[in-house]
Amino acid sequence: MGIAFGVLGPVTAWDGTGGAIALKGPRHRAVLARLIVARGRVVPVTRLIDDLWDEPPAGAVGAVRTFVAALRRALEPDRPPRTPARLLVTEGPGYALRAGADTVDAWRFEHAVAAAADLSPEDGLGRLEEALGWWRGPAYAEFADQDWARAERSRLAELRLHAVERHAEMRLALGRAAEAVPDLDAHAAGHPWREEAWRLLALALYRSGRQGDALAVLRRARALLVDELGVDPGPGLRRLETDILRQADHLDSSVRGAADRVWAEATAAYDRAVASGARARLETTAGLLRDLAVTGGGGLRAAREHRVAAVEAAEELGDAELTARVIGAFDVPAIWTRSDDPGQAARIVAAAGRTLAALVPGHAAAGHEAARARLLATIALESRGDRSGQGPRAARQAEEIARRLNDPALLAFALSGLFMQTFDRTGLAARRDEIGAELVELSARQGLVTFEVLGHLIRMQARSALADFTTADAHAAEAERLAVRHERPLVGVFTAWYRALRLDATGRATAEEAEAAYREAAARLDGAGMPGMERGLLPLALLCLRLRHGQPPPDVEHADWGPYAPWARPLVLLARDRRAEAAAALRALPEPPHDLLTEALWCLAARAARTLGDRTTMERAHAALLPAAGELAGAGSGVLTLGPVAAHLDDLAAALGPSSGRVTPSAFFSKNT
Repeated sequence: MGIAFGVLGPVTAWDGTGGAIALKGPRHRAVLARLIVARGRVVPVTRLIDDLWDEPPAGAVGAVRTFVAALRRALEPDRPPRTPARLLVTEGPGYALRAGADTVDAWRFEHAVAAAADLSPEDGLGRLEEALGWWRGPAYAEFADQDWARAERSRLAELRLHAVERHAEMRLALGRAAEAVPDLDAHAAGHPWREEAWRLLALALYRSGRQGDALAVLRRARALLVDELGVDPGPGLRRLETDILRQADHLDSSVRGAADRVWAEATAAYDRAVASGARARLETTAGLLRDLAVTGGGGLRAAREHRVAAVEAAEELGDAELTARVIGAFDVPAIWTRSDDPGQAARIVAAAGRTLAALVPGHAAAGHEAARARLLATIALESRGDRSGQGPRAARQAEEIARRLNDPALLAFALSGLFMQTFDRTGLAARRDEIGAELVELSARQGLVTFEVLGHLIRMQARSALADFTTADAHAAEAERLAVRHERPLVGVFTAWYRALRLDATGRATAEEAEAAYREAAARLDGAGMPGMERGLLPLALLCLRLRHGQPPPDVEHADWGPYAPWARPLVLLARDRRAEAAAALRALPEPPHDLLTEALWCLAARAARTLGDRTTMERAHAALLPAAGELAGAGSGVLTLGPVAAHLDDLAAALGPSSGRVTPSAFFSKNT
């Protein structure tokens, strides 16, 4: 343990063993406190002088230097003479304290309170109890009358009161209302103007079976507010009194009821406190859209639409850093490699590119670099399938920055972008499995649930490609468990398709049973808000299934093949013995996109080319598929398969040999790959 600093009470410092460090006189502590308030920024000597003295003495500059020198000796006693200080540094016109984020109790307290908001009541309660125990008295206690400390003291005091009330809410959510009453009683008495303190106390009394006491508390609060401040109680207190009188069901101590109430009151408070035109609203909106995107189909569609509007609104303000935060806040990972809305994706990529160019070049601050990494990761995610090279470059740069900054959440976002760009050739399932494994380990350790789910889905896909269905099963089950616990309904869409694929690939079901499973999985896509996955996928899966079982394609000539029409058309035409049209369709066939279905589409092209004797296409398919010789064609998508790639390669090699002959359509469709 290194040097630590305490400002939640009298200003102090502790050495690596936890012993107090002698900081000499009050002005020494004032210099240290002033630098902590600056949060790593440089405080000019002239500013320090103004803050330390009402009427600076003639030798004020020398005195400040003396204070700093004494602090350096105290904080870094083992530093060799004439070597630069590492902690209290000289920079430009003044000094800065380079303290780590976890070395100042106030900073740790802020982080703990923010982190508790995302934890369950059980976990959050313990986190807040520990954090509240760090307070030894009023923040910056001996500098209460100093102008430079006043705003920070007020902010920390307000944060502490918020933590006390959040702690009480967690107790109530866990059904420990009676236990919360004494602390809330003291809290309300000590801060009689806080309506939230009275509301929580009354609610705790009501849930403890003390309805009369709860109403008495609310009436006492009303009298105090009216008599002392001349204001009526706010809507929260008025509503609670009404609800207690009618014994409303939602006053029960369920976590869901508490969550609904907190949401309603917090959003109302936000609307009152933050001006309608404030830039903070854009950042808050971006965070809400991120959460909305994982709630289901309607939420995903709405999040995409409003996200573009939020980014455009931020750009209109001409603030590149704000725009970077709005774009980067939407760190929603993706598992499907075809964009749901290419037009919207292109607009986001363009905005991210413009914002990168507008950010101050050469700025070395970690926050600035993190913003760049988020923009780059966004480009990597949204440019999926793009062959310009922009996406892979952005993915690599985002990963490099995230690893250099040692930022777990940023690295998870960067890895999701890197996954989306690992389709530049076939046969990369093992590489994607590595990315998924790192995501699972990193996210589980850091509590990044959305990225942990992504990691399990990536591994489910990758292990399917490698025919390791035992491991794929485990990852599918874990993704579903997390989805249920954390309300991620879209996860079930992908695991339903995986289970249909598994039935098909392992031969544990008839073709008819597998087809029924595929149709059931496809039904899950209705209303899921993922047109990039929905269009054409069921006809393609059924085509692959029928080919594997030696059956003619399903009667889907006029079905919506979506983006897969070019690869299905030659085979459907061959099934109808329309050879000339099939040959023309094959000649017009583009190279498959770089995505989860690349191997499957190449195999479809190869099969049509073998039937038609198209040597050029066979050679291209053989070269493209060779790196994937150890995989199941298409299974890496987690949705369908055409069997082992090796079998397709063997067929191509035989067809390309000197003795190969053309295969008739009937023989073609009876062969089981």
